[in-house]
Amino acid sequence: MLEWLVNIDPVILSLGPLAIRWYALAYIAGIIIGWRYILVLAKTPGAAMSAKNVDDFIVWATIGIVVGGRLGYVLFYRPDFYLANPQFILYVWQGGMSFHGGMLGMMAAVALFCRRQNLKLLAVSDMIAAATPIGLFFGRIANFINAELFGRASDVPWAVVFPTGGPEPRHPSQLYEAGLEGIVLFAVLLAILYFTKARERPGALTGAMFLGYGVARIFVELFREPDPFLGFIFSGITMGQILSLPVMLLGAYLLFRALRGDPISGAAPNTQAS
Repeated sequence: MLEWLVNIDPVILSLGPLAIRWYALAYIAGIIIGWRYILVLAKTPGAAMSAKNVDDFIVWATIGIVVGGRLGYVLFYRPDFYLANPQFILYVWQGGMSFHGGMLGMMAAVALFCRRQNLKLLAVSDMIAAATPIGLFFGRIANFINAELFGRASDVPWAVVFPTGGPEPRHPSQLYEAGLEGIVLFAVLLAILYFTKARERPGALTGAMFLGYGVARIFVELFREPDPFLGFIFSGITMGQILSLPVMLLGAYLLFRALRGDPISGAAPNTQAS
């Protein structure tokens, strides 16, 4: 039923040497829709960033995501190949992006931007975190259309035969990730944002996003085919799970720290009897 999607030409339109690809379009859609969502958050009372700040940050975010995502893939997944063939590092259109690298790139962009604009780091990070699942959703849909990062062989009714995955039907693990890391995580963060006092607890949304992503990615890796050039790192554990563990732990720490603090200040609560 889903095979027609993975047989779509990854190039939408070719104009001479210029090719417009689904992969690039997904990144652009994620950034633009995420930007518009953050603009909505910026209009709420007490927002950490103004609309002008958000507009200025979009360039920083784009650079952080692309550069961090690519370098993360190069360093975490295929360092030997790219050290021997450094010219291919720039061939982003051929695929090869790492969420964990993109996350580090985004963290660096947020930290530098907040320092430059004298903004509160965790409060700004929370606004970015609330929109992150949007980009994750579009990125995983692009992975599916590109027939890359597919799942392990399976006989489930919704299994897909990927053109690059041999004759065996496989889990559409990209769609599992789009659902969990994208739709479900977005809904959870939206509920936390609007039905709790997370706005008064800087770092809470960032922690929830990191924790939720880590749990979702570690789970979906159980259905995803390991990268052929890496395989299982040890005892059935994949590189994606290894990299997601510190993300999950960082998220748990930030969430715990935010929940312990007093509203706004983040200081330890006063437990002395009055």
